[in-house]
Amino acid sequence: MGTHFTALFDACVLYPAPLRDLLLQLATTGLFRAKWSNQIHEEWIEAVLEQRKDLRREQLERTRQLMNAHAYDSLVTGHEALIGGLTMPDADDRHVLAAAIRGRADVIVTFNLKHFPAAVLEPYEIEAQHPDEFISNLTDLMPQAVCAAAKTCRARLKKPAKTVDEYLARLASQQLPVTVSFLTENRRLL
Repeated sequence: MGTHFTALFDACVLYPAPLRDLLLQLATTGLFRAKWSNQIHEEWIEAVLEQRKDLRREQLERTRQLMNAHAYDSLVTGHEALIGGLTMPDADDRHVLAAAIRGRADVIVTFNLKHFPAAVLEPYEIEAQHPDEFISNLTDLMPQAVCAAAKTCRARLKKPAKTVDEYLARLASQQLPVTVSFLTENRRLL
């Protein structure tokens, strides 16, 4: 692994499959290390099962296993003892910060920025970023890697296959306007 920059993914960015797929594909680029915990896995799996009655837990457990297997050193453990000593605006998010601290994350990627205020994260030298900002920062570092990751994700969509426009519309629905704008400008690479 070429980088020490580490991103912990909150459950809310792993819940929507298109965003999860793109973030995980980006994790294979070597630009950063991806991290999560079993509790984060449980949160996104429960959210999916609540919304998608057509899916079974076994299917999502397979996704969990694949995520853990394909993202190098991604599963954070041993953070539970830190939870009780943390104060957060939403006590239910303490496990996320504890995992970020134990996993030595530089950033927590989340839609819930208000749950992770800078004043709480600064002592741990951790920043919260919206997934659009996170991906945008990656495009600044390695634009061709982001395009290649998006192309790979689009190519995996087979039932049904997605045109570039359909794929971009799918990402746009994930609250990723800056990312979609960048990918639209580079659509020939998708």
